[in-house]
Amino acid sequence: MKKQYRSLLLASVHETAEGLQEAGVMDKITLRQFDDLCLTPVQPLQPAEILAIRQHERASQAVFARYLNVTTGLVSQWERGEKRPQGASLKLLSLVAKNGLDAIA
Repeated sequence: MKKQYRSLLLASVHETAEGLQEAGVMDKITLRQFDDLCLTPVQPLQPAEILAIRQHERASQAVFARYLNVTTGLVSQWERGEKRPQGASLKLLSLVAKNGLDAIA
């Protein structure tokens, strides 16, 4: 999966930092700090936002769930606010919001 950076400048800085880490000049802890600085953070989504993403993609809950590799019931719980997406599911939802379902197909 392609990394999403806050800007082109930070993408270049991060690429340089990865090279320094591979060369043994920079340790992994410092590289993790660059990750926190450079990579686009994933923000929590409200139930209405999840519903809006799905409706924008014109997908039923069942179809949307299959793309995300979760159950239809879980998508329904997200949209009602009973549960919150976390981890990989939240990242996938963010990718769909930004790039559409084709980004994860």
